[in-house]
Amino acid sequence: MGHFRTALVHIRRAPYQSLAAILVTSLTFFVASLFIFLAAGSLRVLNFFETRPQVTAFLKDEAKPLEIENLKSNISAMENVREVKFISKEEALRIYREQNKSDPLLLEMVTANILPASLDVSATSLEALGEVAAFFKKQPIVEEVAFQEDVVATLSRWTQAIRTTGIWIISFLFFISLLIILVISGVKIALRQEEIEILRLVGAGTWYISWPFILEGVIYGAIGAMLGWGANFLVFLQLSPFLNSFLAEIPLLPVPPIFLGLTLFGEIAVGILIGVLGSLTAVRRYLR
Repeated sequence: MGHFRTALVHIRRAPYQSLAAILVTSLTFFVASLFIFLAAGSLRVLNFFETRPQVTAFLKDEAKPLEIENLKSNISAMENVREVKFISKEEALRIYREQNKSDPLLLEMVTANILPASLDVSATSLEALGEVAAFFKKQPIVEEVAFQEDVVATLSRWTQAIRTTGIWIISFLFFISLLIILVISGVKIALRQEEIEILRLVGAGTWYISWPFILEGVIYGAIGAMLGWGANFLVFLQLSPFLNSFLAEIPLLPVPPIFLGLTLFGEIAVGILIGVLGSLTAVRRYLR
């Protein structure tokens, strides 16, 4: 407890240096939280589209029930096919009415007879989609094939790009935060050389002298992590109404509280680690 009070005294004696360390770590964790939320959100959007019918085969009106059932069985037997669903003309009309319920004029112009029956297929991999689409195109009872490969492939590339970019930027900012804490701790140790020498003369060991500086780094990292996460959370709350309207069909919100809690505690742990590494490196360098 005495070491912690000493660390707080060090912070109060050099408020501007302490503020600089906290602001840099806050910026680091703000960006880290941003990329974590973006990566998690994009992954959830990708999962949503991957579970949608990705290949739709519109059937000819003259297709017989037995032919449709045989085609459905053949597709279901293919590798990496998750689900095959038959959509009748009547069900297609119900879906159409639900999607266009706000436009009565469109509802009056469409009947079940002019809508085709279809087979909707979901697969577990993008490679399987091409095989399913190619197979459908060879079938005599299939009128047209709708293939959503581009949508899922584009989302997959975006998700990977967000992850890769986030890792590089966060790694760079973590290094900067570590360097800032190291430099500030080093400066504070240098300014207290006389005080440190007195402590050594009265028998204080290296670890006894080091602990306040290490705890000071821990405080910088922990506070920076909490502030960065909190600022990102406030921005996310402000954008929530827009995201709800823009991603109406995608169950992106609300964010599970356990995810928010784990993200916060994980960032605090990383912040403490950065603080310990930065201050410990400074201590080993200047208190030899």
